[in-house]
Amino acid sequence: MRIEMRRTTALLLALSILSATPFFRAGAQRSSNRQQRTGEAPTPPAPAETVIRNATILTVSHGTLQNSDILIRGGKIAAVGQNLKASANARVIDGTGKYVMPGIIDCHSHSMLDAINESTYAVTSMVRTRDVLNPTDVDLYRELAGGVTTLNILHGSANAIGGQNTVVKIKYGRPAEEFIFPGAPPGIKFALGENPKRTNFPTPAGQPRRYPATRMGVEEVIRDAFTRARDYKKLWDEYRARLQKGEKNLIPPRRDLQLEPLVEVLEGKRFVHAHSYRADEILMLIQIADDFGFKIRTFQHALEAYKVAREIARHGAGASIFIDNWAYKIEAYDAIPYNAAILVRAGVNTSVNSDSNERARRLNIEAAKAMKYGDLSEDEALKLITLNPAWQLGIDSRVGSIDVGKDADLCLWNGHPFSVYSRVEMTFIDGEVFFDRQQDLARRADLERERATLEQAEPNRAPSSGGTSPSLPRGRRPAYGHDDDELDGGNDQ
Repeated sequence: MRIEMRRTTALLLALSILSATPFFRAGAQRSSNRQQRTGEAPTPPAPAETVIRNATILTVSHGTLQNSDILIRGGKIAAVGQNLKASANARVIDGTGKYVMPGIIDCHSHSMLDAINESTYAVTSMVRTRDVLNPTDVDLYRELAGGVTTLNILHGSANAIGGQNTVVKIKYGRPAEEFIFPGAPPGIKFALGENPKRTNFPTPAGQPRRYPATRMGVEEVIRDAFTRARDYKKLWDEYRARLQKGEKNLIPPRRDLQLEPLVEVLEGKRFVHAHSYRADEILMLIQIADDFGFKIRTFQHALEAYKVAREIARHGAGASIFIDNWAYKIEAYDAIPYNAAILVRAGVNTSVNSDSNERARRLNIEAAKAMKYGDLSEDEALKLITLNPAWQLGIDSRVGSIDVGKDADLCLWNGHPFSVYSRVEMTFIDGEVFFDRQQDLARRADLERERATLEQAEPNRAPSSGGTSPSLPRGRRPAYGHDDDELDGGNDQ
């Protein structure tokens, strides 16, 4: 009986916490449930057209347009200009005095992951972040409120070769499958340095230390994996060639789920996103890639990338970095805030990422810092969080700038997004509103009343007020969701 009561207590506490967080549920089923509970009028269907009028439009790709309109039709940007014509039943949003920019794209996120690292092997290319997506993670809503629309959900950095990534649109309130960005090229996480050699992580008593334990071991693990993948690819190529010749009774090679993603890397079908800090390690991975004939798509973090900017540009890789976050461990001591500007001037496609549920809500300010540290132009700074990460994820034909034909992933600000005083008014994904500040504010009173009701339930009352003492949790989930974490959260630093 006590066990059952504790389970009930935990459930009601969870509901209480979720209910206290104001958010606009975009899913049709959730809206229906809420309407039945609160007596709200049914949400009308999304209009066929939406027009944002008389706004300042930060297109990113072709400058800033003053007092202009954006017409959205069928989830796409149908037109951009002044005095656009819209249908009589179109939803009209007054953008006077406001700014519209493309939805922010975070090229390094661990939001909505129920697990970050599969750290038991040095090569875990067979695991998929897509299998552990949690679409109810409240951090997703908070990121929408910061103008973020697309995330690159990465495995952690416990492994020289980690798991497969997932590119998602933050369709909060929808099933996990609706988050998946259609057509986004697949990727995989690599890691160099302290994290994959587990320097800062004690080995459990009675267990041998996992290989590798040095930087030279990390390099060997990657070379060995690609040597095996190349041989595996050769077996399958020979088998398919014999099938094409019409040979009968052939036995196919045994499938290897660890090597198949690496074969896709060799064939240019899967992007490599490599956690890295030091310049020597960046050059090491470029050499491996050149030896095996594949390309690194992004060096993640890459705090010493400014030292080898020309080499990164020559290889054709991008860099997804922090702006002014350093000195938190020995690998980060040589970081400088001018890294982004030096990389951009060297011709490296550069983005600014979060690697943090907290930093993700203010990527606009992170990008603005690049105008101070290195004198990037406004458009160059905007590209750090829009068009550049879109290229790094292979989705720049769909998102990253305000151009006719692209997805209507947009955010409407009450002021310039590079001002610390500005806030997001609305966030659109595929033309649908997934964050509306006015609706958020309007619902807060209802949520407070609902929370108060739940707090009066017996399992939620304090023991001194007649409630039952809940069981103590085994551990506290960290506020950040970073690469280094073994299970639930942690720190990539």
